[in-house]
Amino acid sequence: MTDQTTYDLLIIGGGVNGTGIARDAAGRGLKVLLVEKDDLAQHTSSASTKLIHGGLRYLEYYEFRLVREALQERERLLGLAPHIIHPLVFVLPHRNAVRPAWMIRMGLFMYDHLACHPKLPNSKLIALQQSPYGKALRNDIKKGFTYSDCAVDDSRLTILNAKGAHHLGAEIRTQTTLLTTKREGGFWTATLQDNRMQTTSTIKAKAIVNAAGPWVADILKERLHVHSKMNVRLVKGSHIVVKKLFEGPQAYILQNEDKRIVFAIPYHDEFTLIGTTDIPWDKSPNALPSIDGNETSYLCNSINNYFKTSITPEDVIWDYSGVRPLYDDASSNASAVTRDYHLDLNHDAGLAPLLSIFGGKITTYRRLAEHSMEQLSPYFKYSRKAWTDSEPLPGGNITNGDFNLFYNNFRKTVPFLDEATAKRIAHGYGTDAFVLLNKATSKEELGIDFGHGLTQREVDYLVEHEWAITAEDILWRRTKLGLYFSKEEQSTLERYLQDKNQ
Repeated sequence: MTDQTTYDLLIIGGGVNGTGIARDAAGRGLKVLLVEKDDLAQHTSSASTKLIHGGLRYLEYYEFRLVREALQERERLLGLAPHIIHPLVFVLPHRNAVRPAWMIRMGLFMYDHLACHPKLPNSKLIALQQSPYGKALRNDIKKGFTYSDCAVDDSRLTILNAKGAHHLGAEIRTQTTLLTTKREGGFWTATLQDNRMQTTSTIKAKAIVNAAGPWVADILKERLHVHSKMNVRLVKGSHIVVKKLFEGPQAYILQNEDKRIVFAIPYHDEFTLIGTTDIPWDKSPNALPSIDGNETSYLCNSINNYFKTSITPEDVIWDYSGVRPLYDDASSNASAVTRDYHLDLNHDAGLAPLLSIFGGKITTYRRLAEHSMEQLSPYFKYSRKAWTDSEPLPGGNITNGDFNLFYNNFRKTVPFLDEATAKRIAHGYGTDAFVLLNKATSKEELGIDFGHGLTQREVDYLVEHEWAITAEDILWRRTKLGLYFSKEEQSTLERYLQDKNQ
């Protein structure tokens, strides 16, 4: 089957970088098609530590430009998506055996001053035995530091960028694989396969962006037949989730003797998220990564070195692993590999351009998208200049970015929802929660109750507006209700979706 449509931009990859570029490009007036072989954010973009942060530890590797840009983006994104991003105080318990106090102070001073952050407090030294932050920690840990960063729902960040792109005219096709391409003069001809229907179509595009994450090199070699001087370095990062280890909204950053750090972060009120590891990944990106016993023990031991409550692998409720596609800077240490991004523009005279994305971190996805559009600017006439630094993501148009005020007003409109469900919906959808609920005045109007606050109205919304197809899409990427659903409840939801998709 041949699709007669010619697109300005074909984007390969439905992670945060691909969807961020799609939104930016569509907002500049380009006709955009994004294809993703699985679900949006199914891989790397849902397997992060779920932070918008400058990356304090990157200062140790002299990544000053990256940290500065990330800190600037941290402040900006907090204003653009206050529903899915919120400030977080980090407690850094100090032990001289890892890094001396003067080094920590110097690093935090730089972290405070590399970028303006009026919305977040500066770092400070604290006596842990006199602070509520020290209650959960071992008694031999006397002092520490606090500083600020932000937490994010990473998969929803990706999906909201896709929604924003779609609202601006971009076409988003999930479960769609790029099969072949041919470069002829000023156009790419691409054959695409719909994985669900097992049908193929052929389209044309004036340019391609290869934002395939861990698959970026494979796509270049096997689908685009283009050689790049840049290489990708694959690193596996794993996380575990356990029952809540401490009271309070603060997170902890723990220094290990190998000089790596591990975060312990409040997660969905009842849990603590712990991670991450850095393990070289020499397998194919198609091999699904999973945590191994050594990683689990490493993360448990990191907690046990600092907290009064010890944990074992048996305490793990859920774990997840992802493969990070880092730019290969030839570092011998996986933890030291740069998290900065590199853009490779292939633009032989007279041929349609190809832009490939190597590396990057979730915090800097928006700037990466802007830089990508700058690289492609010689080939297109944009209808507007850079714009994503001031326009909120879908649901983020909250007055003064004050989520608490928004939530209090929202809560009054949905007295029939329990507190946990109201909070989850407000955080997940922001002002779009009103669209989802569609003026419902009772829980009965929301249809089937699948359990834990997930209703037919929300499921239908996710299918119709957020490209959800399976129960996994809904329970682990659109929401995190998979933490609560039983196998029987999951099966009921899956049967409903199968009937709906027939």
